[in-house]
Amino acid sequence: MRVIQIYKADLLNGVGLRNVYFFSYCPHHCLGCFNKETWELEPENSRPWTEADFEELIKEAEPEYISGITLTGGDCLSEPNVEGILDLCKRFKERFGETKTIWTYTGYTWENIMKSGGYQAECLKFIDVLCDGLFISSLKSPNKPWVGSENQRVIDVKKSLRENKIILYGE
Repeated sequence: MRVIQIYKADLLNGVGLRNVYFFSYCPHHCLGCFNKETWELEPENSRPWTEADFEELIKEAEPEYISGITLTGGDCLSEPNVEGILDLCKRFKERFGETKTIWTYTGYTWENIMKSGGYQAECLKFIDVLCDGLFISSLKSPNKPWVGSENQRVIDVKKSLRENKIILYGE
């Protein structure tokens, strides 16, 4: 797992002030992607994620005004990221419980994640909000908060798992 960039106290990638972590590698290569530099496995501007990075993530999330973290990229739930993301999410929730949230962006759909099982589905136990689906430039929309195209969804993971159906965030 490689980190490319970190935004601190960001307002655009989820509810509240959030620290946003961009990881490298995306297999989807969506036409019109705003973040093509994250497509490669080891882009020049990336570095390996370390234990020191995780400790800094925890420290930076501690202030009361930080609502949580957002994990994006690239695609956090793709190989080779998903196992490391699962560990990060577990440890973050062990530290903060439900007082801080985890938002995650992925090009995979909820249905594909649930079908795949494995690390992707395991991650959902720790993620609070999942923004799913490929970016489709012909469906680009300024009217959907937190996602770029009409097909993408902002899913309340906890409610969806509990009710065994997709519940969109805020419903």
